[in-house]
Amino acid sequence: MKVIICGAGQVGTGIAERLSAEGNDVSIVDASAELVQRANDALDVRAIHGNAAHPDTLDRAGAGEADMLIAVTLYDEVNMVACQVAHTLFDIPTKIARVRAQSYLKPEWSKLFSRQNMAIDHIISPEIEVGNMFMRRLELPGAFDTVSFADGRITMLGIACGPDCPIIDTPLSQLAELFPDLPAVTVALTRDNRIFIPHRNDEIKDGDDAYVITPTEQVSRVLQVFGHEEVQARRVVIAGGGNVGLYLAELVEERQPNVRLKLIESSLTRAEEIADRLTRTIVLHGSSLNENMLREAEVHAADTLVAVTNDDQTNLLTSALARQLGCKSSLALINSSNYSGMIRTLGINAQVNPRAITVSRVLQHVRRGRIRGVHSVFNGGGEVIDAEVLETAPILSRSLRDLKHSEGVRFGCILRHGEVIMPSGATELEVKDRVVLFARGDYVKEVEHLFRVSPDYF
Repeated sequence: MKVIICGAGQVGTGIAERLSAEGNDVSIVDASAELVQRANDALDVRAIHGNAAHPDTLDRAGAGEADMLIAVTLYDEVNMVACQVAHTLFDIPTKIARVRAQSYLKPEWSKLFSRQNMAIDHIISPEIEVGNMFMRRLELPGAFDTVSFADGRITMLGIACGPDCPIIDTPLSQLAELFPDLPAVTVALTRDNRIFIPHRNDEIKDGDDAYVITPTEQVSRVLQVFGHEEVQARRVVIAGGGNVGLYLAELVEERQPNVRLKLIESSLTRAEEIADRLTRTIVLHGSSLNENMLREAEVHAADTLVAVTNDDQTNLLTSALARQLGCKSSLALINSSNYSGMIRTLGINAQVNPRAITVSRVLQHVRRGRIRGVHSVFNGGGEVIDAEVLETAPILSRSLRDLKHSEGVRFGCILRHGEVIMPSGATELEVKDRVVLFARGDYVKEVEHLFRVSPDYF
């Protein structure tokens, strides 16, 4: 597949790296000569210097033969115009745009992005995705990662296994015997900086991270089995009143009426603006790195601090300071993967990486076959995939044990006729099944092949 990526920042290069590693023909465009040079030096792509919204730049990038354009520059307007040019002049079949300004995304303006007006096939809003991710972390405090699939019926949990985890050193086969009525599959473990699919006789070790797929109604019980019985936060402090902080505060006000919420914002103008938009949140003006400000926000009595400023270091230090002052838990927005090794050391319970979330959303539309959802884990080391089985898929009429994928693919749950079922080796998939599975990074292509759709189907 030939793909043009507009924007050579962290998100653009992250997408380019993944797609080029999978054998796609990738061109990346950016107005910064420095970023273009860096992409040429570090990636197996063709990097073009120029404005992504200009027809001649897209032409040089190979737009005439491209299958997809992914516009993720820093500027919404450039992304939107690039998609329009790609549609009108080059007839590129699939256009994806990152749109950050929330005013474009209000329901009353939805007609703007119809195919008859601005031809964008898929819009990605990192702020909304990140805000939703933080909201899920607040609702499930025992998990460091959580994503819903299959219309919300199936959930993937990322669970940290510390010394207090009651199932440490227990073979997975024994877990099935101890909890025979618990429908859950441990699809992957991370240990010693690697991710792998465990076998029946493998044991969970202290320090592992476990990725578990289960029916959504069983989430609380799964967390209890792993020793996580944390209650939902009732006192929350948000550090940072940008797009993410404001959106998260609005979500909390809407969904959690019993939560006492305070928000710290360093800009007086912005603080006044968001105070007018929020109804139950106490908005404080000041720096979240100031100990007196955190004390004024009563962070010592808070259940959770959520650090979502635009600066990684501020988020890390604010989280660490809040824990030092007595806050029970902390969540941090971290853009750079360079800090991932420090998260647990600083006592931060979970991090959210906007780049990883945006890459996952893009991959959902890049994956071939009837892929309905994708969530990248462990810096791209694996993917949790939600796939729908159509009539021409090669995986039909074959038992799962007959598929040669045991080292790199593990099936989690299947949604069939509105009911979640647990697969076994003898299971054969049926048309319209929704399958949630884990695939190691080097097995993703095999999963695409299993669920690919014949052109005759359409």
